[in-house]
Amino acid sequence: MREILNIGSTPHGESCASVGEDNYSSRARVECNAFREQIRKHYPEPDNGYLSVKGFSHDFGTYYEVCAVFDDNDDAAMQWAYAVESDDLGVLEMWDSEFSPAMTTT
Repeated sequence: MREILNIGSTPHGESCASVGEDNYSSRARVECNAFREQIRKHYPEPDNGYLSVKGFSHDFGTYYEVCAVFDDNDDAAMQWAYAVESDDLGVLEMWDSEFSPAMTTT
């Protein structure tokens, strides 16, 4: 069965766009897409798993996160997803220089 784990919108030690801020939707998508690529660099997607940027409803609007989507009947895919969620390699706290999105507040 297909399962989804929410990973986050940016590395957990970095700031991120917040729902309600000017240009939130555009900024959040840029951040999520960059974060997805950084995750892929360190945790390549298995055959029955992939990373997706998903929107979720919130009282103040839609917020975006990177999610690991996997088949829970596939042990390798499930292990991959949980390794990403817990950052087993310790590489998702800060931006890698090649993935850090340009952050503007305007």
